[in-house]
Parts: sequence; C-alpha cells; structure tokens
Amino acid sequence: MRSPWTCILWDVDGTLIDASEGILRRLKTTLEHFGHPPVREAELAHWIGPPMLESFQVMAGMDAVQAEAAVTYYRQVARADGYETGARVYPGMADLLRDIHAAGIPQATASSKPEDQVLRLMQHFGLDGYLDRIVGATSEARDRGLKAEVLADSLRRLQALGVDVSRPVLIGDRHHDVEGGAELDVPVIFNRWGFGWPHEADGAAASVDSADQLRALLLVGDD
Repeated sequence: MRSPWTCILWDVDGTLIDASEGILRRLKTTLEHFGHPPVREAELAHWIGPPMLESFQVMAGMDAVQAEAAVTYYRQVARADGYETGARVYPGMADLLRDIHAAGIPQATASSKPEDQVLRLMQHFGLDGYLDRIVGATSEARDRGLKAEVLADSLRRLQALGVDVSRPVLIGDRHHDVEGGAELDVPVIFNRWGFGWPHEADGAAASVDSADQLRALLLVGDD
C-alpha cells in the first residue's frame, strides 16, 4: 500500500478519540464551581474543538480573566479525573493508523489539546506506536487558539526527522482544522463523525463519513 500524501496529520478530539463523556462531566463540575448553569449534552458540540479558553468566553459569557481561571480549574479536575476516563477510539481508527504505519507513511497528531493530554491518550489506547510525533498545543498556541500554529509545529517536528512534508494532509472535524490548514496550504479531509456541523466542512478537500471512506483517500494499492 502507498499514499498520495507524504505525511498524515491527525486532529484528536472528534477525529481519533471521543472523549465527550469525560469532557461533559468536567465542564459541568467547572461551570457549577464558578456559578454558571451546567452545560447540556446537546450543547457539547459547541465546546469540543475550539480552545477551552475561547469556549468559556463564548459559551459561558466569561471575561478573559474568569475564563483563564475556569480553564485552570477544568485542567485540575481533568488531572484528578484522568484524561482517559470515559474516552474511546472511534470505530476503525486504530486499525487505520496501524495500516498507515505498516505502509511506512509518517503520521503525527496536530491537536489543540494540551500536548501532555494528547500523549496520555495515545499511550492509553496504544496508538503512540503508530505515530512518528505526538504534537499538541503549547500554552501560547492554545491560549491564542491558533490551530495553524499547532499544525506548523507538527510539520516542523516531522521535518526534523527527515520526513518529506511536501504533500501533507490533515484529518479533522471542525472549521478550526479547515481554517488552520488553509493558512498553511495544507489540504484537510473533514470527518463527519466528530463534533462539527455540516457547514464547517466548507473549504475542505473532501469529507468522509467512516473510517473506510477515509482509508480509501489515504491508502491506495499498487495495482
């Protein structure tokens, strides 16, 4: 098997991992702590994907100082709860990463989650062995909410390994992924099993509904 891409970059929340159960629980705890109504399950899609600092301001109406305090508290709750608690790998994704790795195609994450959380999740589910680099957001990129910065960092780290980054592709489920890819001229394949709304795929190179459809775009036979 080979790929039309020289390297493959992965968003995490809503693409590889469904961590919504734990995120919902931690958000409820955090919002109640700060005197805000708890988030409802139907609203969760608005929270997952954007940087948490942005979400507390937009969704909960906090100012920047309050949002920073809420993010700090949320992370304390997450550490105590365990980042992996309630999380699961989306169907078919572990097999797809394994087969891409077996084909010799470099892979890395490019997640807006803090990098230590991404590492813990990848290790917990045994996906770390398929990835050449595990990249999440640094504090600066996370707080500014720039997906393009995370994506650029992922590409730099792959290139430092000698990986050909001339034809990268990013897989993601939110408009942040599409917009971040556009800034760097990185095409994005939009996966519809995540938390994005249909219109968020605007500008993506392609959209897929399943791991099998995604596989067809990432791996091709030699015949």
